[in-house]
Amino acid sequence: MIKGFFTPILSSLPSFQSFHIVILGLDCAGKTTVLYRLQFNEFVNTVPTKGFNTEKIKVTLGNSKTVTFHFWDVGGQEKLRPLWKSYTRCTDGIVFVVDSVDVERMEEAKTELHKITRISENQGVPVLIIANKQDLRNSLSLSEIEKMLAMSELSSSTPWHLQPTCAIIGDGLKEGLEKLHDMIIKRRKMLRQQKKKR
Repeated sequence: MIKGFFTPILSSLPSFQSFHIVILGLDCAGKTTVLYRLQFNEFVNTVPTKGFNTEKIKVTLGNSKTVTFHFWDVGGQEKLRPLWKSYTRCTDGIVFVVDSVDVERMEEAKTELHKITRISENQGVPVLIIANKQDLRNSLSLSEIEKMLAMSELSSSTPWHLQPTCAIIGDGLKEGLEKLHDMIIKRRKMLRQQKKKR
């Protein structure tokens, strides 16, 4: 009788999930602006990140499920990039922020994106590419960014989604996180099935 009493109560509780997410990208792409827009739902004036920022942020997704993302926003200056792989170890997902206006540095962004996704521990880790600053008149289109970042050359085991955003006002961020969440859940199911087959 006691068992029957508790089962419906437990099944009606909201399910909480926590995900470890690393935010990467070149300096001045808008990584910290993305982080604090998600944290406070307002624009926060930022300075270049010398190390990292970390925040646990609860987000309610479209299906009314509350998810906790533990974000690590890592500085994008050239001298800090070798440290990126330390932060991506055991990560559930990578958010890679690009400046949609900075055409000159898109090749550099491509190099860093491909470098981080090729590390063996990151094989198959879902990547959300945030095409930031889409509100600016001279921003590249998504198809141009996809081509310039050579997204088709990423490993077939790396799921990715390219999301247009404006971090200052928050446009596109929640939609991007929903896509990232979906990719992470799909990957976890696949890994569980692979373990069962062994």
